This record gives sequence, C-alpha cells and structure tokens, in this order.
Amino acid sequence: MKQMRLLMGMPITIEIAEDSVSPDVFEAAYAYLHTVDETFSPFKETSEVSRINRGELDPARASEDMRVILTLAEQTRQQTDGYFDVMRAGVFNPSGIVKGWAIWQAAQVLRHRGCRNFYVDAGGDIQAYGHKPDGTPWLVGICNPFEPDRIVKRLALTDCGIATSGLYQRGRHIYNPRDFEDQLDQVASMTVIGPNVYEADRFATAAFAMGPKGISFIESLDGLEGYSISHDRRATMTSGFAQRVAA
Repeated sequence: MKQMRLLMGMPITIEIAEDSVSPDVFEAAYAYLHTVDETFSPFKETSEVSRINRGELDPARASEDMRVILTLAEQTRQQTDGYFDVMRAGVFNPSGIVKGWAIWQAAQVLRHRGCRNFYVDAGGDIQAYGHKPDGTPWLVGICNPFEPDRIVKRLALTDCGIATSGLYQRGRHIYNPRDFEDQLDQVASMTVIGPNVYEADRFATAAFAMGPKGISFIESLDGLEGYSISHDRRATMTSGFAQRVAA
C-alpha cells in the first residue's frame, strides 16, 4: 500500500510492501510527522522554534524532542568543523537537521508496528527498509540538477537512508556558515547514502556547504558514500558508491 500527503511543506510518501497493512499504521506515521511540523516549523507562530526565536521559550525548558535536536545540531556542528550550523545572524532554524531526523523517527514508528519492507520519502530524502514486493531492493534515482526530470544514476537500496542537497529545486536555502558571502556555486548537488537518512541528510547538507571538498569529507566518514555533481557537470563519487548503483 502507498500513501502521499503534504506535510512540512513537501510531499511525504510512504509505501509499505506487506501483504496486509492497517490504515492505522499510516495514520500513526503521518500523525508523528504532523507533530514534528507543529514543533519545529520556523513558519508557524506557535511552534517551539518561533517561540525560542522570539525569546518566549528557554531552550532548556523546551520539549524533549527539541532538546534532542539541539544536542544533535551541536554534535553535527563540531563533526563538520562548523560547516553545519542551525544559527544564522542570531536566528535559530533547525530545519537542516530536523528533516532527516523526522523521516528516521517516522520509519521507527512503522517498524514498531511490525512493518519490515517499506520506505518513507520526504521531498526526495528517503529511509528504506527491506525490499519491494518482488523481493528486490528499492530503486532510487538521483536527479540531474540541470534537468530535474532526468535521472543520472539509479541506486538499489535496502536498510539505509539517502539524501540530496542542492539549490536547484528550493533555491538558496543552504549557506556556508564559515563564509556567508560564499555563493555555493561550484557544486550543483550532493547525494549521500548512509546507515540511515538522518546521517545521510545532515552530512549531505554540510558537504554541500563545503563546496568541491565536500565529497572528500564524505569519503572520510565510515559508513557513508557520496555522489557529487559540479556546476560544470562533472560527477565525483566516493570509493564505495558504485556498489550501490543498480545493474
């Protein structure tokens, strides 16, 4: 069974390849994602993010999920040598880390309800488990950033996450925290495969902000593989990426 709903400002698709799936399973996952949106959206006046930015909520007194995100954001900032930062000019916006984390958590909701073969896709960032109904891995395409309707690589994935960062679809929503004047115009897209979508998403964002050296950063991380496309249309991949490409 497959469902798609608009949440968190993007289409979120869940497909479960099981013989019998209760609608309640989908409801539980989407209800969780709705709660995440209400808590973390910087565009909702009542969200905790907005209240923190207005000085109405002390982060130390925020919800448990918010405190988890704050801890993860600081860990990521340190792990990326400052190329990932949820603060910009005094404004707190954790969207760059919340998305992958939320997909991962929604997938755990499904797993706790007995699902073993499924994927959760939020705006192209995906957590996949198990296999398709025919027993083969899930197939995921990497879009051509210059012609988004075309696929440049098709990957066979199971029990992992994948995320792509770039400016070609959403415009300038990623920045270099170490140089706000950096136009990030040397890399068109950065795709990262990780043990889960949370790891893939946060490091894809940081690697994109690093520019051409981002793919080397991904290469240095255990358990992650990457595929970078430059603005002059040249592709660079990590040493183990080819093993993920579908035959």
